[in-house]
Amino acid sequence: MEQTHRLNVEDLFKTGAHFGYSRSRRHPSVKPFIFGVKNRVQIIDLEKTAEQLETALEFVKKLGTEGKTILFVGNKSEAERPVQTAADMTEMPYVTERWLGGTLTNWSEMKKRVARMRDLKDKREKGELSVYTKKERGTIDKEIGKLERYFSGIDRMEKLPHALFVVDSEHEAIAVKEARDLKIPVISISSIDCDIAKVNYPIVANDASRETIDYIGHKIAHAYLEGKKSAVTAPIEAA
Repeated sequence: MEQTHRLNVEDLFKTGAHFGYSRSRRHPSVKPFIFGVKNRVQIIDLEKTAEQLETALEFVKKLGTEGKTILFVGNKSEAERPVQTAADMTEMPYVTERWLGGTLTNWSEMKKRVARMRDLKDKREKGELSVYTKKERGTIDKEIGKLERYFSGIDRMEKLPHALFVVDSEHEAIAVKEARDLKIPVISISSIDCDIAKVNYPIVANDASRETIDYIGHKIAHAYLEGKKSAVTAPIEAA
């Protein structure tokens, strides 16, 4: 564990995870995680970040062992690709376009939109839309495109997730609130402007660095897959 901790600190540093913002943007909840100041920029204590990361990874590994679902959320431009990559690695649902209010708290309605998307795509693939005029097919294609834009990532989600992985808990405040309302645990990469008291497993780090997000996202994905693999290879106890 100590060796892993040290490697995490070094790797996090290489990604620029230690860079925060100016003191004026610092939320009181992250004060214990500030190492110092350089050129008026608050520097994050990566020793503590590494500890948080390891705690989060243990939780994620347990989710993998139990076959639970994680919804990956990252709608900032820096987060979109790393978040989708981590979700694809674990075959988990994701939101990288825009969080639609009610995605969790009004899941029954969201399921209807996902079902509509699936139905229209299926009919198009089977050629069943040929009965419509060219103009009508164009309108349907536009509807499919809009539905795919917002719902293709959660097409994998048959029911509410067991946890959320979020990039920037302040930027994704609505998602975090919905998860909290439903008592769904939240793991988050949160910079110093975030209220980490609202998150179950905060990882205080530079949430505006694509490299940092990618590094932590891969760690999360690998922890989940490790847990999943251990569940498959675990010996069956004798009755």
